[in-house]
Amino acid sequence: MNLPNRITIARICLIPIMMLFLLVNFRFYPEPLHWGSFQLSVNHLIAAIIFLLAASTDGIDGYIARKYNMVTNLGKLLDPLADKLLISAVLISLVELGRCDSLIAVIIISREFAVTGLRQVALLDGKVVAASKWGKIKTVVQIVAISLLLLNNFPFQFVGIPFDDIAIWAAALITIYSGIDYFVKNKELLQAHNA
Repeated sequence: MNLPNRITIARICLIPIMMLFLLVNFRFYPEPLHWGSFQLSVNHLIAAIIFLLAASTDGIDGYIARKYNMVTNLGKLLDPLADKLLISAVLISLVELGRCDSLIAVIIISREFAVTGLRQVALLDGKVVAASKWGKIKTVVQIVAISLLLLNNFPFQFVGIPFDDIAIWAAALITIYSGIDYFVKNKELLQAHNA
């Protein structure tokens, strides 16, 4: 259990805490924060901070593992699992809150399962499907979009731009494209196992 794996496990442990702040309405919460017509509940602000903290650890654990030669099989399993759990949990919570279209959540979560399946097929052949450029872009756009949804479109609410809605639809489209890109670039894997 090296440092990168501990960071990854910490990311997984932050998920239920984030969901608790998102979905449970505790009585001891202070009044929502107000700036003119803008309103943000304190629990959603805390959930957003936890989400950003958890999302930021994704790059950190991988960087430490590669730099200090701490890459393990456990880490290879846990790291992508942690990412998928985090994104899936927050999207399902946002659907429950009426802040995200269920179609978007289904698209994004389905793509994650599909690419995970592709990676499992690759592992059968002893190969690793590395993250693509579009996969990395997809992750960044998803994090930005989800953060905006958690923060009620702050600060774009002040200028009347629904950037949170634009960003989450952009995330869905990029997610679809990056998923297709993975399968096109690795079609020989599927062909080999389909023969």
